[in-house]
Amino acid sequence: MTNPSPHRWRKRALWTLGILIVIVGAVVLAFVLSPRPGALTVRWVFDRDAVKVTEALEKHAPDGVDSIKDQQYRADDDDAYLDVYFPAATTTALPTVIWTHGGAWISGSKSNYAPYYELLASRGYTVVSLDYSLGPEHHYPTAVRQLNDAHAYVVANAERLHVDPTKIVLAGDSAGAQLSSQLAALITDPEYADRVGVNPSLRPDQLRGVVLNCGIYDVGNMVGGPGIIGWGVDRSLWAYTGVRDFMSTEAADQMSTLNYVTDRFPPVYVSGGNADPLTDSQSKPLADKLTGLGVGVDTLFYPADHVPALGHEYQFDLDNADGLTALDRTVQFLDAHTR
Repeated sequence: MTNPSPHRWRKRALWTLGILIVIVGAVVLAFVLSPRPGALTVRWVFDRDAVKVTEALEKHAPDGVDSIKDQQYRADDDDAYLDVYFPAATTTALPTVIWTHGGAWISGSKSNYAPYYELLASRGYTVVSLDYSLGPEHHYPTAVRQLNDAHAYVVANAERLHVDPTKIVLAGDSAGAQLSSQLAALITDPEYADRVGVNPSLRPDQLRGVVLNCGIYDVGNMVGGPGIIGWGVDRSLWAYTGVRDFMSTEAADQMSTLNYVTDRFPPVYVSGGNADPLTDSQSKPLADKLTGLGVGVDTLFYPADHVPALGHEYQFDLDNADGLTALDRTVQFLDAHTR
């Protein structure tokens, strides 16, 4: 059998190299021209981590909690479902925590961290966990409008869901904290609600407080960060707003609730870990702004040299004493404003 000539080997190598260059170029071009490849990459990482955290929380799940799951809160909307948790054998309306999950506005699920919601319910609360539409398939302000409709559904079905509609607390983590802060601002500031184009489903007197963990409240202070984190933030916001130059959009402006909170904002609990870059750039500035406005603010922050270093979403790590402390402080805040 005759071996291929060196010339033929060279042609094959060049052909293979050409194909690889075309493939790599196509992939790079896809990441440059569309937010979808980057957003789906970020989604995969976030969803993987959420599964791990939820599994770790399972050992802490309490007994004596019932649930009503997969309730569609918006007709003909396949993304609009919610779960409800409450103490077993509950026959009365309870103060209610409406929790919006995080995930950079492009990932996450109402079932993420379910044992955490059960723990809150075991302390005497009804806890509602919400799903909403994600980018890049859907863009701002779709999620805001959905969540507002979810509030209306919760109130309309208060008796069946064991909800006290006069004692509601909005809560969230990461992007869910941003959304919860935005909804609270809409509820308490008619001018801002008009600007966003949302008619709030809750009245200010129904909203007793807001719980914000590791959130984003100033979009402009999020962009242009270094390394893979900065890249992920940019892709997520591009996917959520639908605009590559998202800082020029009304969406980025309206999402920055730091600029829209007023002295009518409800009492708030704000927390973030000492190793979470969002704490210094987002959580602390919001807490300071609200404090200056005279709003009741309860904060849980940590010294820079705190050990162990507490990263993003540290509050869900109940194998850590600091996570348990955050849970207790959250319940203390809820008790103080709903009992």
